[in-house]
Amino acid sequence: MNSFKAVFKRELKSYFATPLAYVFLVIFLFFSGYLTFKQGFYEMRQADMRTFFMNLPLLFVFMVPSVAMRLWAEERKVGSIELLFTLPITIRQAVLGKFFAAWLFLAIALALTFPMVITVCYLGDPDGGLIVTGYIGSILMAGGFLAIGCFFSAVSKNQVISFVLSVVACAVLVYAGMPTTMNYLSTFMPAGLVSAIGGMSFQGHFESIQKGVLEFKDLAYFVLIIVGWIAACTIVLDERKAS
Repeated sequence: MNSFKAVFKRELKSYFATPLAYVFLVIFLFFSGYLTFKQGFYEMRQADMRTFFMNLPLLFVFMVPSVAMRLWAEERKVGSIELLFTLPITIRQAVLGKFFAAWLFLAIALALTFPMVITVCYLGDPDGGLIVTGYIGSILMAGGFLAIGCFFSAVSKNQVISFVLSVVACAVLVYAGMPTTMNYLSTFMPAGLVSAIGGMSFQGHFESIQKGVLEFKDLAYFVLIIVGWIAACTIVLDERKAS
């Protein structure tokens, strides 16, 4: 546990030790607000954050991999991963320490969107439950994207390659559940297979949570995504350590 805490604290501090973290936060906050108001936030005349949450999957597809790409690719590039492997720490502890530090950083980025909540509350009387579940779903989705990015960062030494692979994987898991994608696939695939593909998408589970109901199947989906990709990342690093 002490090893996990050491990696967690080291990684979290590293985000704010350089201007990159602040640049990320500014870009994320700008685009999350810009996309919300561009799509008619005021014109809808509804005191809710549906438009805000609706844009997060697309925004996360690009923003989360930019955070994840440095987790292991940077360690391998500068050669510090060999030093890390010699310390009295397991690969699993190192992976979890880095992952949870990055996840907390993303949670901080989401928390900084609180002016949007204040704006909605000022304009009307929103459903607080929908806002809370929307943020819960957003944090879980960010964790899923981050786990995917963590895996591809462990696979590649190059941060750019890691970023591109993560974006592609995340985009596939988002757009697989889009109505347009589902309609297209239904033209040449059996209905059961199309439904199964849609069930593996981030989009459907995130939208389900946005409705204000935390169902077990949606929570289990995100937990399995996170656990599965983190386990894969650990296996990859274990093999590299052994070799």
